[in-house]
Amino acid sequence: MTVLISDPEVAAALDAPTTVDAMRQALLAAYDGRLVAPPRAAAALGGGRMVLTAGHLVGQWYGYRAYDTFGHPGTEQVVVLHDGRTGAVRAVAVGEELGSRRTGGLGGVAVDALARPDAATLGVIGSGRQAWTQVWAAAAVRPLREVTVHSRSAVRREAFAARVRAELGIPARPVETVRAAVRDRDVVVLATTSVTPVLTAADLSPGTHVNAVGFKQRDRAEFDSDLLDAAAVLASDSPAQARSYAPPMLAAEPPYAARLRDLGAVLAGAAPGRTGADQISLFCSVGLAGTEVFLLDRLVRVLAPAP
Repeated sequence: MTVLISDPEVAAALDAPTTVDAMRQALLAAYDGRLVAPPRAAAALGGGRMVLTAGHLVGQWYGYRAYDTFGHPGTEQVVVLHDGRTGAVRAVAVGEELGSRRTGGLGGVAVDALARPDAATLGVIGSGRQAWTQVWAAAAVRPLREVTVHSRSAVRREAFAARVRAELGIPARPVETVRAAVRDRDVVVLATTSVTPVLTAADLSPGTHVNAVGFKQRDRAEFDSDLLDAAAVLASDSPAQARSYAPPMLAAEPPYAARLRDLGAVLAGAAPGRTGADQISLFCSVGLAGTEVFLLDRLVRVLAPAP
């Protein structure tokens, strides 16, 4: 029987430790070839596109996520999980929550793998759904003692800080500038819709780890290229997807492409991560294809554990 899952069910069943662990396993599976995850495909439909990401965990399942770029106020994504042996549809998730938690979980893995072990302060730029799940997941891998948040809307940043305090139990405060949000922070999350830089390397302290979730392409990026120059550790959840972006992702172009590491390789011990406390590290999140389906499979197991 096919299970239909909505956003409230995702939110109730998928906690941060479970999500981060699932994304860690997905990255390792992609690195060793068990998760087949080609770059996303898109179909132009006049006024918008339908976008498809697909994945196949060999011998177990396959599936896809589909979403559109029409910008309708009620638009929803679907994630579909097929049984790899029979082809039957095991589950369909409708909404935004699964994808957002997936992205947050990938960010949590990056923080765990690349931030200093003693990282305890986090500054976030942005106050939307993606910003929230990044903080939510980071709190599962580091004992955060304070969060600072900046966004263009004072009301939204105040509400975000209040939510961090209420739901995560972490002291949090809204601040009026980007610089105030990231000053002396161990971890910085960039989760904006800005197509021009809001952060430069000069804003950061030595040893900071940065998760970049928003635009990071040529001629539209939320950080300046000097951050790429300053980063001693530069990683992505999918260098192959990073290279397929149009326009290209900055980190996947010369002179940075040769330094762009696969986060899965770092997890597997096949590529180095942070080697010094004062190094700046940068995770360029692209959303490894198939990870939404990977997380849906984990969710189905949580909702209906095997006897």
